[in-house]
Amino acid sequence: MFICYESAFIILATQASYIDYVKFGWGTSLVSDCLEEKIGCLKLNNVAFFFGGTLFEQFLLQKKVTDYYHFCLQHGCQHVEISNGTIPLSNRDKASFIGDFAHEFTVFSEVGYKDQKRSRELHPSRWIEYIEEDLQAGAAMVITEARESGTSGICRENGELRHDLIEELIETIFEAPNKQLQTYFIRKFGTNVK
Repeated sequence: MFICYESAFIILATQASYIDYVKFGWGTSLVSDCLEEKIGCLKLNNVAFFFGGTLFEQFLLQKKVTDYYHFCLQHGCQHVEISNGTIPLSNRDKASFIGDFAHEFTVFSEVGYKDQKRSRELHPSRWIEYIEEDLQAGAAMVITEARESGTSGICRENGELRHDLIEELIETIFEAPNKQLQTYFIRKFGTNVK
């Protein structure tokens, strides 16, 4: 399992100044054999990290939010992601969790759904309403859903960006998991885009 640590160390030792955050997506933090080594490497290189919102959602579904809170503290998290992209949780209830966690952590919220149909039906005015609600609840930043495939949330099922939605959401953080999306945002907003 040293490969995991060595790979992370090499990347971070040479590129840390270009990395703001590392997100442990889905539930990978629960199954990684070298999570402590990865976190140690991140801390050594002053790179912040957090666990993906889907992990929060899983703990919530199991009625173990307090366990999630302690899990984050146990691993020295300073940031958490709170989302409702895979579960039936109203944005108002999500915002309540944001408020609770904001007392201890810097909270990133995520707006949008992984389910393509639910995302497609979420009107731009709702996106804005949810983003504002999350920020008022204490979120430091809001991430817009794009799924790891770039086929949901701010994207259509075919991967095409929802330009009308993006124009409405200029002041947010966009999830850009692939080269097409990354290129679009760099061209749209310049090379200082993060």
